[in-house]
Amino acid sequence: MKAYSIEFREKIVKTYEQGDTSVRKVAQRFDVSKAFVQKILKQKKITGHVQPKKTGGSLKSVLHSFTTKLIEMVEKHPDSTLSEYCEYWLDSYQQSVS
Repeated sequence: MKAYSIEFREKIVKTYEQGDTSVRKVAQRFDVSKAFVQKILKQKKITGHVQPKKTGGSLKSVLHSFTTKLIEMVEKHPDSTLSEYCEYWLDSYQQSVS
């Protein structure tokens, strides 16, 4: 999901800061969650801006750098079960995987 624009976020903050309203009413008015309004109000208070934080990024598996060794293991023991592969990996590389 794409982040809300900075202009939209600023409009939400401005509406709340003008007073005479609640977080819940602002959320209803802009059709966003109460938690989102609270989050950007807190962000504005702490950082002074409402820019969306960087999203995404991927977590790499601990086995990512061992791709070649994994392929060799499977080719060497093609009929093994997953639990047998895990045991083999632990015995060979002292690294527990599941």
